[in-house]
Amino acid sequence: MAGTSTHTVANQPPPLVGYDVFTADRALVEAVERYTGPDLLDEVRDELSALGRAAGSAQLQEWAVQANEHPPRLRTHDRYGHRIDEVDFHPAWHRLLGKGVSAGLTGAWSRPAGHVRRAAGFLVWTQVEAGNCCPLSMTHAAVPALRGDPELAAEWEPRLASTVYDRELRPAGRKPGAVFGMGMTEKQGGSDVRANTTAAHPLTEAGTYVLTGHKWFCSAPMSDAFLVLARAPGGLTCFMVPRVLADGTRNVFRIQRLKDKLGNRSNASAEVEFDGTWARRVGEEGRGVRTIIGMVAATRLDCALGSAGLMRQAVAQAIHHSAHREAFGGKLIDKPLMRNVLADLALESEAATALALRLAAAYDDGGERERAFLRLAVPAAKFWITKRCAPVAVEAAECLGGNGYVEESGLPRLVRESPLNSVWEGAGNVQALDVLRALQREPAALDACLTEIGRAHGADHRLDRAVKDLFTELADLEGIEGRARRVAERLALVLQGSLLVRHAPPEVADAFCAARLGGDHGASFGTLPTGLDLASVVERARPVP
Repeated sequence: MAGTSTHTVANQPPPLVGYDVFTADRALVEAVERYTGPDLLDEVRDELSALGRAAGSAQLQEWAVQANEHPPRLRTHDRYGHRIDEVDFHPAWHRLLGKGVSAGLTGAWSRPAGHVRRAAGFLVWTQVEAGNCCPLSMTHAAVPALRGDPELAAEWEPRLASTVYDRELRPAGRKPGAVFGMGMTEKQGGSDVRANTTAAHPLTEAGTYVLTGHKWFCSAPMSDAFLVLARAPGGLTCFMVPRVLADGTRNVFRIQRLKDKLGNRSNASAEVEFDGTWARRVGEEGRGVRTIIGMVAATRLDCALGSAGLMRQAVAQAIHHSAHREAFGGKLIDKPLMRNVLADLALESEAATALALRLAAAYDDGGERERAFLRLAVPAAKFWITKRCAPVAVEAAECLGGNGYVEESGLPRLVRESPLNSVWEGAGNVQALDVLRALQREPAALDACLTEIGRAHGADHRLDRAVKDLFTELADLEGIEGRARRVAERLALVLQGSLLVRHAPPEVADAFCAARLGGDHGASFGTLPTGLDLASVVERARPVP
């Protein structure tokens, strides 16, 4: 028929844009309210809502696309042949990183409720663009390591907590704020940092050294300074390496190449060489791992938070799509099988959020029991939450059908990003073995975790049975190293179950305990048992622009 158009767009969901990423996440809002004192709650809500509105804006979502479509580029030399070792980032990267710094995502350690508000903000911010969260995380996490040297901490901590981002390469003392990086792994050692061969030779000035060696992974190489491990005369030691020296000259920081990564493409990860590189010792010689472990623990929590954020965004996109897309005579969200899939995904997301925010609250508490709790709960949470991220992202993309496989949907970027946090800061086996070390060497850590889990005793028979099974697992020490992943997984699940039984709506807790603890669940998402209130679970997770 004349005048009939074949290009009318129908039955396509609107973009998930122009909304508050924080307030649309009920599980996150409730966690913040749970762990924030009433005198601070309004301030924290307002702060996170402002960040949430920015995160949900079309402008920042476009910056995220630009930062990933135009990855960083290495320039080893200038036009005259001088070695400069610089990495050029797209302007969108600097805008995003600057926004994250200004939102306080590097300044948790000295603020009231600092870790909870910062953790919630980090979870929100990951949903915009995860690559820039790497320098934000390392800058935040450097503080506990630097506090091993009070003089160094007094100099650097105010710069790291600053809300001003300055991208220029110049002495940190002349900048309003600074960002930090980290370099631990080497080609021959990987996670076995005690195999490091980078050498540190003392200079005449106390506490200063020159380094010679290499680092196989060094993320955000344009940072103002880096914490690295090197072998001093007294053994493996932690050092701070500034990018620019106090007199304005460039430190020797040879960038050999940038890694061509699966995801996280907006962020530069480099191989770097030290050749007479000036460094300042942090802590005592021979105690490098002990000195830097505080940074490692904080970045591991950020891995869990980052994965929780990626899962939340994937689930939000899947539910949003299904709420608007019609098929077979109705909305996808109302179809029983799709509802089962969405509810299953939502359970995984909420459980991750609940556990990650509980760990942040333990940091804010700072007491001896909470520190013991963190020693065991952090590696267990890092192991399990990051492991769940990739299957959640892939399943969420499938909820969009072919549209989820198209780059413009944003789901492919989430899928590529999803395995990263499981690898960074110690892959799955490293975390599981760390759980075993804590169990074997620090009885107070197990006691603290069992106390936390026990707060839900008697509330759900499936949780109680899962706790008994965990006791059985821990009582059998024969071959326990080969069962380390099993132990870490069960510990994380009962921690999540305990939190959801106490704090989540009954329909969420019931579904989680039935599927994750009661064993009434298949090998794929969308296999939740009958008799559960799945519509309420999905509606709770639905983002409302």
